[in-house]
Amino acid sequence: MGNSIRTTSKNNTSTLTTNQATFDIGDVVLCPSLTGLPFTLTADPYGKRDLLTLTHDGSYFYYDDKGYFVSARDTETGDYQPSLFHDTPANRQAIATLYSGGQISQRKVINITKTDDKEAVLIPAFDLSDIACDIGGTIAVLNDIGSLLWMIYQEKITPKQAISMARLSHDATERWEELLGSRLKTINESLAQTVFGTEVSA
Repeated sequence: MGNSIRTTSKNNTSTLTTNQATFDIGDVVLCPSLTGLPFTLTADPYGKRDLLTLTHDGSYFYYDDKGYFVSARDTETGDYQPSLFHDTPANRQAIATLYSGGQISQRKVINITKTDDKEAVLIPAFDLSDIACDIGGTIAVLNDIGSLLWMIYQEKITPKQAISMARLSHDATERWEELLGSRLKTINESLAQTVFGTEVSA
């Protein structure tokens, strides 16, 4: 019977069991890693990949004919378990039971990679927001320092005022240097796991 999901009552646990199943364009499938709603498989809308496709939250997700996920940068799967299951009453019940009667919280993946990208790094949106804030803060400090230097050049402030402002600017740049250094260290830890395998130095 195709790709089935069975639940077992032993020890009050639920288990997804997958037999070797195949999928094709037009099949209605379940992908619990994305949502509890069914999807209809289609061909690659761009016509560039010989893979099955489903659309979720405005993004395309690719799978081979065994239901294994294939990332946007690859031509074959790197997963060890299938992600797709045929949409049958038994499979829907098994998934609902496995997730304690409802869909577990799933992460939303915003895919901005290009089809020719060979590698991608997933980072939490919170971390990306922090990086953006740090960049914005650094830009503000650099603008302030630029304005100060221009005022000194134009002799619009006294030497005493220039010394005071220079001291404040020095303290601000030191704090931002430490903050960005810490952020760079975090990024380098991820970068070291990529094909580049190198770190960006300050």
